[in-house]
Amino acid sequence: MIGVAAVRDRWVSFLGAFVAVALGVAVVTVSGLVLLSGGTGVPERLAGAPVLVRSAVGEQVGGTFREDPPWAPERAEELRRELAGLPGVAAAVADRSFYAQAVGTEQRKGERQGHGWAGAELAAYGLSAGTPPADADDIVVDRALGFAPGEPVTVLTALGPERFTVSGLLDGPGYYVTDARAAELAGGVRVIGLVPGPGADAAEVAAAARSVVGGEGQVLSGAARDALTPKADAMTRWIGSQVLTAMTALSAFVAVFIVSSTFAFTVARRRREFGLLRMIGATPRQVRRMVHGEALAVGAVGAAAGALLGIGLAPAMAGVLIEVGFQPPEFELHPRPWVPAAAFGLGLVVAFAGAWSASRRAARVAPLEAMREAVVDSPAVTRRRWLVGLSASAAGLACAVGTAWASADSMVLLGLGTAMGLTVGLTLLVPALLRPVAGALTRPMARGRGATAMLVRESMLTAVRRTSATVAPVLATVAFTVLITSTVQTTANAGTAERTAAVRAEAAVVPRDTPGLSEAAVAEVAGTAPLSTTVYGGEGRTALSAAGVSPDFEAVYDEPAPGAGTVVSTAAVAAAHGWSAGGTAVLTLEDGRTERLRVAAVVDDSLPYQVLLPRDLVRAHDPSALADVAYRTGGAPHRPAPELGAREVPVADYVRAADAEEDRLVWIFTLILVAMTAGYTAIAVAATLLMATADRAGDLRTLRLSGATARQVLLAVAGETCCVVAFGTALGLAVAAPALLGMVHGLRHGLGLPVELAVAWPWVAGAVAACLLLGLAACVLPARSAVALGRRAGSGGR
Repeated sequence: MIGVAAVRDRWVSFLGAFVAVALGVAVVTVSGLVLLSGGTGVPERLAGAPVLVRSAVGEQVGGTFREDPPWAPERAEELRRELAGLPGVAAAVADRSFYAQAVGTEQRKGERQGHGWAGAELAAYGLSAGTPPADADDIVVDRALGFAPGEPVTVLTALGPERFTVSGLLDGPGYYVTDARAAELAGGVRVIGLVPGPGADAAEVAAAARSVVGGEGQVLSGAARDALTPKADAMTRWIGSQVLTAMTALSAFVAVFIVSSTFAFTVARRRREFGLLRMIGATPRQVRRMVHGEALAVGAVGAAAGALLGIGLAPAMAGVLIEVGFQPPEFELHPRPWVPAAAFGLGLVVAFAGAWSASRRAARVAPLEAMREAVVDSPAVTRRRWLVGLSASAAGLACAVGTAWASADSMVLLGLGTAMGLTVGLTLLVPALLRPVAGALTRPMARGRGATAMLVRESMLTAVRRTSATVAPVLATVAFTVLITSTVQTTANAGTAERTAAVRAEAAVVPRDTPGLSEAAVAEVAGTAPLSTTVYGGEGRTALSAAGVSPDFEAVYDEPAPGAGTVVSTAAVAAAHGWSAGGTAVLTLEDGRTERLRVAAVVDDSLPYQVLLPRDLVRAHDPSALADVAYRTGGAPHRPAPELGAREVPVADYVRAADAEEDRLVWIFTLILVAMTAGYTAIAVAATLLMATADRAGDLRTLRLSGATARQVLLAVAGETCCVVAFGTALGLAVAAPALLGMVHGLRHGLGLPVELAVAWPWVAGAVAACLLLGLAACVLPARSAVALGRRAGSGGR
């Protein structure tokens, strides 16, 4: 009860902790609801079949999301016939898919697919006009494309543009041709759909199918069919989950930090109160329980508000994630009541954890503190604080030195270690640094003749504890804003420079509004055009990124190109599968057939593909393979026809554009983390200044009664805030600088290329401005109220 009464009477002091807990619980609630929502639903083109059989799932390594290995062609047809003969099965349809896109359209990736007409029986939509395809040049298309039956249409395939006649229209996406034509254009079979007959039970059909398939595949029915969501959507959801997980972890950590800072400052301000309680008989345990009660009261109210806020914001957050590309368009949010309840409990834990250290400090207050009247802070840096602060700073500097010579994989971790070590160290040493630095910062004020300048200077130098508590969150805000944004921007620029330097070509022919280049688009390019595909190796049939390359590939990448019957592997893949130069690699290709190839060479991992194969071999086994790019090494500039969906650009432009989508997602991820970090620490700045100004209300009224004008008092408060933010900004830049400089040196050393530091100054300026504006609002507004009260009190006295 005492804790609740203390919170009610000093709500301003606990405002920062309340907001931190509320926002933390809101983020956890939103993240939990989104992460635990169901899949994106069954793909429309397969939703008409209540039972689907897919091939055995292959291993996905390193966060990759590639299609699972197909059945061998002979086994796929044998399995289809066995499934078709099961009781209750009206039809068993093998899904054959290939790349298809009407010329001049910009459809979504999932809609740029062609299928055999038999596959239309698996779709949730059907023929709405016209007739099914009967001849090789007939095609059924989506009504949304605007064609009518009988009209000609040019469709771009992996071989090039082909002319078809529209025989019918569908009420859904996709291009459907005759089954014989699809067999020529498609790769392997990964899905067989089962259509039950009239009155058949889908569950019984699924059970019978499992007895046939055994370990060669997986039988899916009902909602489980959403496992066949395109791998691109699965990757999008995975990226979104990483964002939400990072948001949750960061919000919980920063919430504990802010609650801890709030209660630490509150305990420091209430030493006389705790001393008085100890004088009248309160035990240290009772004092700790009182502080714990205050924390739980703040945590309960804040967690309840945060849980309700999270429930309200979850649909909007899901929409934002879909809009920016962190969730697929088909994503749906499913409410789960236990998520906000769990987040509420986490909020209580965060509040208790944040107040634990402060409660122990409060319990150590001696009864004689009740007699203390001094307003000047005592030396705040103890021997233990000196030791921990210097040790943390030294560890941070050691990480900075290590960053300058680290590999690319450990560079980011060492950079983060540098920032964390220096942030902790300088935060602990701020009281010791404050007097000399603040003295130098405010020295011009000492030469001024005005009383305002003197008040700013003396207040900063006297109230060391208050100033230090405000500098710390500004330091953290600036340090992590500079570090995160600059690291991402610098490494992105370095990656572009590395990939550009690795390619020796005059220009690059790249796709335009298409997912890749057809054979017709690269036929006249004097150079090499790797065919992108997926192969599967090892007992786990691990999915590997592969390319079919011509002998000209060696001139572009300075790596050997495989000859007939051979394969070139990167070192990491070779080590994982036990391959060596001269040995044999067994690979399953895109059509499900297996090839035994001699390993011609093992190269380093800098190649954009894990496995290189002869181009003719890839085309024979993957009729739908497209080239990511064609490098022109000679000849005249290439000017492909508009319907081929290609254009020529400088190599550097292609390298930048190739990772544009990934870089966009990474940058959005970065800005979300920066916004959260800066937002939380800005809350800490505002809360600390609000508490400090409320605590100084009596001093401000005394100044007013002593003859200071209202303008002088407010300018003094604002000037002190500006100096504190400037001091915190300087320390934040000092924290980030060693990590960034070490990273730049490491990139230069590792890449052998000139790498320049790229600082995202607009975001840094925004973070500093946010701290300054919030700080001014948090101190000037309550100071103005205090000054007004002082003026009325003075008038009443006269």
